[in-house]
Amino acid sequence: MLRNVRLLEAALADLAAGRPPEVPGPVTTRDDGQVVARVFPRDAADRLLFPGVTAEVWMEPGVGRHDLARHQAAAYREAGSAAAPGRIALVLGGGNVTSIGPMDALHRLFADKHLVLYKVHPLQEPLTAAFEEAFGAFVERGFLRVVSGGGEVGAYLAAHPEVDEVHLTGSDRTYEAIVFGAGAEGRANRAAGRRALAKPVTAELGNVSPVVVVPGPWGPGDLAYQAENVASMLTNNAGFNCNAARVIVTHRGWGRREDFLAALRRRLAAAPTRPAWYPGAADRCGAVLAGHPEAERFGRPADGHLPWVLVSDLDPEAADEGLFREEAFCSVFAETALEAPSAARFVERAVRFCNERLWGTLNVTLLVHPDSLRDPATADALDRAVAELRYGTVAINHWAAVAYATAATPWGSFPGNPAEEIQSGAGWVHNPYLFDRPQKSVLRAPFRARPKPPWFLSHRTADGVNRALTAWEGTRSPLALPALAWHALRG
Repeated sequence: MLRNVRLLEAALADLAAGRPPEVPGPVTTRDDGQVVARVFPRDAADRLLFPGVTAEVWMEPGVGRHDLARHQAAAYREAGSAAAPGRIALVLGGGNVTSIGPMDALHRLFADKHLVLYKVHPLQEPLTAAFEEAFGAFVERGFLRVVSGGGEVGAYLAAHPEVDEVHLTGSDRTYEAIVFGAGAEGRANRAAGRRALAKPVTAELGNVSPVVVVPGPWGPGDLAYQAENVASMLTNNAGFNCNAARVIVTHRGWGRREDFLAALRRRLAAAPTRPAWYPGAADRCGAVLAGHPEAERFGRPADGHLPWVLVSDLDPEAADEGLFREEAFCSVFAETALEAPSAARFVERAVRFCNERLWGTLNVTLLVHPDSLRDPATADALDRAVAELRYGTVAINHWAAVAYATAATPWGSFPGNPAEEIQSGAGWVHNPYLFDRPQKSVLRAPFRARPKPPWFLSHRTADGVNRALTAWEGTRSPLALPALAWHALRG
């Protein structure tokens, strides 16, 4: 959130000086004409703290390189917009990650220039006073109001005549209840394409997030590292993330597939279980176990905890496979293997599988060894994959959640989901460079990061890293860097 605030401050300073938000990296045009703007790293500090990591925003077709500025900060370009009365946007905050609601509110305030009514999720209701204090200057001036309550409060506010539009983070079912109505009537409205709420509704919803493991010459250290990388994508926040790893896509003919899965099992077996604190988790996990008696369970869950669950070797052609079509949103993930005569053909088939068989369009992660890219066919297939994957964020070698953490890229689903089949949602948040027509964000990272990322399961000083990183982002003082380096290098 602090990064988000800092980047928005820089954007507002540019706008006050009469220019669009300055993009820190090069703006290029791909051979197919699509414009790409690099937005991370922004400065030397980013390069130091995230070595080798880059992030870029791909624009929708039709945006030209030399007219990119005309596709930034639409709310500030409209004639008289500075004096126009603000529309009221209702932000229904997510309950799983504390930064979601505040960052969504910031986006509506400064990217859209709306007044914001921010309803805190019931799971975060104890933080309501903290959010009010953090946003105190906006509250005092009438730009923002922070409220709390359950679903009935959200429904009342969404339908209120003074609320002009709605943004929510949650499930597709919540979206459908708001847009089409609840129960049988809502289902009939959805089937008929008849909206119960005519207001604009944007949303960031769930995803059956794939992790595509590109076959390559992985050594024992690579297998151990990437097994922890993937396990951490599930276990972070006890699995209650919309970008948690849900389906691992491997190559059946890869000689290291079984070694990778064995390394993943060892990592899960060593991972402490965590409280299943999000409502409905036990039921969702139980339904998976009932439908997949072959599922492997790891850990010794205490009361209120769930085991880590891996369902391996799912049939990729199974049309009725629930783990492909519904986000478990708990401590469960799956693996499926695709047949392919080569690594390049595997990448092509993995793209089709993710686009056509898996539910959601929020984010996808690809793991690819640098030596695999020495093969021109594989390198070309990977380049096409990044372009063809219909996801709002495509990450290479780092978990896609890192794009969220940079706060530099737009966060949301791939554009084009109709309301009747909303999947991962519609619209964008974060987006501090105020792009009007982003299509996707692409994050690239080294195959093995150094130092160890603090979200990794085995990181010994993650708490110290996170506190030091917060101090750095809050002050940008060089005096905060030694503590950050000390904790990061000891992890």
